[in-house]
Amino acid sequence: MAVVALGCSLAVQAQPRYALIGQSAPDFALHAAVGGNARLSEHRGEVVVLSFWSSRCTPCRRQLAALNRSLATYHSAGLAMFGIGVDDDPAQAREFARSASVSFALLFDPAKGVSRSYQVDNLPMTVLIDRSGTVRNVLRDYSPESEQLYLQQLRALLNE
Repeated sequence: MAVVALGCSLAVQAQPRYALIGQSAPDFALHAAVGGNARLSEHRGEVVVLSFWSSRCTPCRRQLAALNRSLATYHSAGLAMFGIGVDDDPAQAREFARSASVSFALLFDPAKGVSRSYQVDNLPMTVLIDRSGTVRNVLRDYSPESEQLYLQQLRALLNE
């Protein structure tokens, strides 16, 4: 498990430091699988979770389901969540989004501009953004251990 954290006593493992920690989250507007566009800057004041996924990523489906459970629990505390698909094949991405059964917006980034701006280097990759729009944490994989760490980090941000 590779984890990078800022401002807490969580273990950091041998991955390069995520350069966006402590920086303003790059704004974006992307098309959603259902509904219109979603723009990150419209969610200032909320804790935002971005999860980068691909239809070919088996752990991505499990992680999206786990994130959906956390949204159901913490939405009323000011949590917003987006899944950002990086598939090259739009039809495959749409089919994955239809079958994912999550209550948050699944967005499409076929040109990979957003994934480049967030320096996505592994899938699934989850980025936690605080209420002021600053990137605070990143998790570069999904496992039961990373899910527990994510929940700790998420709770800390929601309590700020």
